[in-house]
Amino acid sequence: MPVFDYRFTVPASLTAVRDFHHDTSALKTLTPPPTIVQLHAIEPLGEGSVSRFTLWVGPLPLKWTAVHRDVSDRGFTDVQAEGPAAKWEHTHTFTPLADDLTEIHEHIEYAHQRGFWGLVTRLLFSKPNLWFMFGYRRWVTRRKLS
Repeated sequence: MPVFDYRFTVPASLTAVRDFHHDTSALKTLTPPPTIVQLHAIEPLGEGSVSRFTLWVGPLPLKWTAVHRDVSDRGFTDVQAEGPAAKWEHTHTFTPLADDLTEIHEHIEYAHQRGFWGLVTRLLFSKPNLWFMFGYRRWVTRRKLS
């Protein structure tokens, strides 16, 4: 099963990083163009909260339902309950390094389906695309919190 890890620091407090990620519009903010996010139902982040959205990659709609678990001040995990991948578990961990410096660790465990959607996720979630996506997230997070 593929695994992806990405770490970066943000010149912001743990509280600021947590609040930024707990905002229900964070997914839209953190998704790089040209992907468009259409939010359908986003519950406030909490244990067992559900987010339903569609990621539009050009003309392809990737319908997604995520359930959140292990929600704390230091992070959370979103698990794909329905969507294009066979498995997608994305853990966000926030570690304070100083009063105004926090490390964000993104850890993803995922698997591909067979057939058409497996081909789509193999392209979208290839290592180069994940590096681009999380490089964009690093840039946006630093920009919003600095």
